[in-house]
Amino acid sequence: MTKRVVIVGSGFGGLFAAKALKRADVDVTLIARTSHHLFQPLLYQVATGILSEGEIAPATREVLKRQKNTRVLLGDVTRIDVEARTVTSELLDRTTTTGYDELIVAAGAGQSYFGNDHFARHAPGMKSIDDALELRGRIFGAFEIAELATDPEEVDRLLTFVVIGAGPTGVEMAGQISELARRALVGDFRNIDPRTARVVLVDFAHEVLGTFGDRLSAAAAKRLQDIGVEVQLGTKVVDVDRDGVTVEDEHGSRSLIPSFCKVWAAGVSASSLATQLAEQTGAETDRAGRIKTLDDTTLPGHPEIFVVGDMASLQGYPGVAQVAIQGARHAAKVIKGKPPTPFVYRDKGSMATVSRFHAVASVKGLRFSGFIAWLLWLAVHIVYIVGFKSRVTTVLHWFVSFLGRGRSERVATEQQVLARLALEQVGDSFSLGSEGQITRRTAKAR
Repeated sequence: MTKRVVIVGSGFGGLFAAKALKRADVDVTLIARTSHHLFQPLLYQVATGILSEGEIAPATREVLKRQKNTRVLLGDVTRIDVEARTVTSELLDRTTTTGYDELIVAAGAGQSYFGNDHFARHAPGMKSIDDALELRGRIFGAFEIAELATDPEEVDRLLTFVVIGAGPTGVEMAGQISELARRALVGDFRNIDPRTARVVLVDFAHEVLGTFGDRLSAAAAKRLQDIGVEVQLGTKVVDVDRDGVTVEDEHGSRSLIPSFCKVWAAGVSASSLATQLAEQTGAETDRAGRIKTLDDTTLPGHPEIFVVGDMASLQGYPGVAQVAIQGARHAAKVIKGKPPTPFVYRDKGSMATVSRFHAVASVKGLRFSGFIAWLLWLAVHIVYIVGFKSRVTTVLHWFVSFLGRGRSERVATEQQVLARLALEQVGDSFSLGSEGQITRRTAKAR
């Protein structure tokens, strides 16, 4: 009987696990809550109008359509029963149960607000296409509303952008908002000068890109300041509301940064499936909710369950794409018959863009900054973008944005900005039925 392999998640871990099993004598079922694979490192470029969502999120079915041993199911995995070896997923009002012999869980991680989930209402994170499209609307909308405003204080608030978190996502986001204001939008407005926009990068840490080392951290901070980003380090965010961000310095002094558009790029929290698996297997979870796996990425007492990517905690490995990809390939090799061995992550380096033609990169002990690092970043991202069509259109849009002043994707709708808040107001007591109608959930449906 052919072995049944279920993969949960269509991110780097899930997709590369499926691709690694292409020629294996197994039946693969990939279950994910979205119909696309998301190239998350480029989300900030969707949010700032450089790329369209389709270029970084190809349809999973299209990517895997030539794999005859693989099927794709759309659904939100709500339950994994490790004793019965079943995975339960939900889509609208439909519930699907899928059995497995081997299971790869790569459900990823979401945004963490460190216990202040109410911040999300005013400061969206950067973990999904919905987040990026909402932020695109808020960023471009801020300039549009400022063009209509007559009160100078209101204009200042509208043109102040606060990015919280000085890791790669925060640095890239702050740099692109600054370049958007100082290059792409110049001359587009009559009542405001976009170049007067204030971009503030806030973090409680004392370094920008702290994991890159002192030299690259200093180079990134200097470049941000050169392009007009105000960097506030050693600064704690204590509140986020409609009017702005309240921060506290190391001396306990608090102040308000009036701002219309805020971006949260600090902290991650593992999928709730990690806690569910931990309760059933006896595995531990760390502070971020990630499940602690054995050295071979399996769970205690369950060699048939592999956990890879952002929801796994192993050897202190970072939550980056390469860890997920390599972990997925390791799990696939074991499933194909290779004796279990400890998973060893081979660090291929870290990189982040700071601005046009400027990046920082750490590759096998070598440190680069500036244009050379930017070329390395460009090459690596072209290689890992899934799909030939996506690579071609992405390069064309980069050509327009980096060599010129244009932004190819400036469309933003009111629906994109308000959809998340509207869904929150509807609440869990309602669901979208199979025919598109909104219905109240019954106690049984829950």
